[in-house]
Amino acid sequence: MLAAEQGAGDNTIGAYRRDLEDLSAFLSRKRTAFAQASTDDVRGYLADLDERGFAASSVARKLSALRHLFRFMLAETIRSDDPAAILSGPKRGRSLPKVLSIADVDRLLAHAKSATARPELTDTQRVRALRLSCLLEVLYATGLRVSELVTLPLSAARRDARMIVVRGKGNKERFVPLNQSAKQAMADYLAAVDDAKGDAGAKTTSKWLFPSFGESGHLTRQHFARDLKELAGAAGIPPRLISPHVLRHAFASHLLHNGADLRIVQTLLGHTDISTTQIYTHIVEERLKSLVRDLHPLADA
Repeated sequence: MLAAEQGAGDNTIGAYRRDLEDLSAFLSRKRTAFAQASTDDVRGYLADLDERGFAASSVARKLSALRHLFRFMLAETIRSDDPAAILSGPKRGRSLPKVLSIADVDRLLAHAKSATARPELTDTQRVRALRLSCLLEVLYATGLRVSELVTLPLSAARRDARMIVVRGKGNKERFVPLNQSAKQAMADYLAAVDDAKGDAGAKTTSKWLFPSFGESGHLTRQHFARDLKELAGAAGIPPRLISPHVLRHAFASHLLHNGADLRIVQTLLGHTDISTTQIYTHIVEERLKSLVRDLHPLADA
């Protein structure tokens, strides 16, 4: 149902599967199953999660998964009731996203680009360095989710493309603009890929912009995250502060800081609900404070 009706991606379905397998294991110890579980059983599961030290955010996610399950079973008449309907989730504060400064992002991009020009690199090493530089340029230029980034099709690198079509959560498509730096990084990377192959007749044939020999056929999220942390360490930025999602945060925060409209940022990020984008409003608030402080005629009074 999640895949066919709601268009959930592989990562979302995998997370639901793990959460429901955990619930199934708990119910098995109670000698019951999904179809017979009571509200007390579900409440006992939430208490068990708390005893095992799960964070409030993790408990809330697992509760969301089991609510989806029981609502589905009710709709399909597998059950005549919803044992999770009256349960409330844990209260949790919403932490502000980690944000890199513009100077840190510039340093990261510059270090990635300089790493592509080292004379001692083999062809394979140069391709990998150019790939990482390309990934960074595209990510910071577009604010894509990492899963959207690594699954970009080769067609996204067309020379005349000012916009790329991205297929995001729920299988929804959106247009995202490309800047000149990102387009040049893609061109340099693909040229190096073709040069490394040597044979002019064996140009890039994969349908992915960032192909891999793995099962998926494209670079994995985990591989990119590892390369990114290594690059951060080499650039003098603590690796714990860096992840692909942090660069997505940087994209949104830097746009808002420079005056972009929140609705525009929502569209670029692919957020269905504006409330998801509003986590960045602290950036807008700081900018408004600085505008009043600097421009109001009575600011010095």
